[in-house]
Amino acid sequence: MRTAYYISDGTALTAEAFGNALLSMFPVEFQHITRPFIDCEEKAEQVCRQIQQSAATDGEPPLIFHTFVNTQLKQKIISCGGISYDFLEQFVSSVEQQLNVKAQPKTHRTHGVQKNYNFRVDAINYALDNDDGKKLDQLDQADIVLIGVSRTGKTPTSLYLALQYGIKAANYPITDDDDFERLQLPRQLKLQRHKLFGLTLDAQRLHEIRSQRRHGSQYASMQQCRYELQQVENLYRREAVPFIDSTHFSVEEIAAKILAQTNLQRHR
Repeated sequence: MRTAYYISDGTALTAEAFGNALLSMFPVEFQHITRPFIDCEEKAEQVCRQIQQSAATDGEPPLIFHTFVNTQLKQKIISCGGISYDFLEQFVSSVEQQLNVKAQPKTHRTHGVQKNYNFRVDAINYALDNDDGKKLDQLDQADIVLIGVSRTGKTPTSLYLALQYGIKAANYPITDDDDFERLQLPRQLKLQRHKLFGLTLDAQRLHEIRSQRRHGSQYASMQQCRYELQQVENLYRREAVPFIDSTHFSVEEIAAKILAQTNLQRHR
């Protein structure tokens, strides 16, 4: 197993994102280690020792994905014996030529308090307040309203849309309290029909998820899962609600697919 380090004098989120995206293309098992806020010599020394220990244990040099503003700390890290990759450095000079402006690196700029920060905070608070249909009187403030039967990923997707994109996402559960034989959209949802987006799952996957929560219950039975999914998908089609089957997708992919289908834009 190889070791991959994601290191920065900031949050290391950029190094993680680029590094993970690149390594996902290779059928190799990695141990992933993230070291953010390496912003002084002492911390850099500690990380160097860890990198060298990984090289000795693995028998191969670790891969180091890094983003540093402090050039002295960067030189320290890249001289530790790993294989170094600096994504930002690959593109800065080219972008400088295109913009005819010199880059002005600043620690924490990409993930600090920016103009879109308040959008994200407001969206997160909204998603928490409007989880599981808590406040149907606030749906007019939503950018999108996710609907679906219980345990199809509405809450994590709503929070991810808020955190990453500043999108106000409410969600409403179609529960086993509803009469599935005569399933209709509640009046409050019909008023926001243009904002609705449905989630569904493979019945086997829904059965597995529900069984972890309430094993052996009618709620988690395969028969109930199949029935609820069939009825809610019929509802989506009847009411012309766009929806996706999220069985094989991560929450990041679900969110991206929703944005692609709805043309919602990140709030800035």
